[in-house]
Amino acid sequence: MSNTQHPLYEDLISLTIGTLMVALGLHFFKETGLITGGTAGLALLLAKLTSFSFGQLFFAINLPFFVLAQIRMGSNFTLRTFICVSLVSLSTDYMGRVLAFEFIDPIFSAGMGGFLIGTGMLILIRHHSSLGGVNILALYLQDRFNLRAGNVQMALDLLILTASFFIVSWEILLLSIFGAITLNVVIAFNHKKGRYNAVA
Repeated sequence: MSNTQHPLYEDLISLTIGTLMVALGLHFFKETGLITGGTAGLALLLAKLTSFSFGQLFFAINLPFFVLAQIRMGSNFTLRTFICVSLVSLSTDYMGRVLAFEFIDPIFSAGMGGFLIGTGMLILIRHHSSLGGVNILALYLQDRFNLRAGNVQMALDLLILTASFFIVSWEILLLSIFGAITLNVVIAFNHKKGRYNAVA
């Protein structure tokens, strides 16, 4: 088990950077109509079907998972995750006010968006936080059963993406799967048990 600790100022700066990277990656996905896995994917899907914004849905969907985080991961992890989920919800909804694309290739969007979200999530994990939902479950299964978080999340994300088959076109679905793979490759290749501990 790693004893890696970070000063509070490093945590605050890193969590801010991580959430902004995730929000930027999600902005890429939103601009090209792509879907991703986890609670973010569910929020993107529901945003297409309802009048609620991504941020509102993302925050609401994550509420039950804060209970699991508190029970399994502790108060420190839960508080940090609550803050990160809140920041991503707000940042993603307001990203369009500070950044607009005249053109963005969907393939580039899937790859770059996935890399940005994956790197942002990796930063959050290494500073004892997460984006809630599936991420919490994946981290718990890694700590409890030694299953790699990236592999667990990739499997669950693909299940969620498959469920979107009846909502988006097959072209968008394929690009979304590509984006989910790039996202999870970042985590699977860079986050291994023993390097960093998910709970402070």
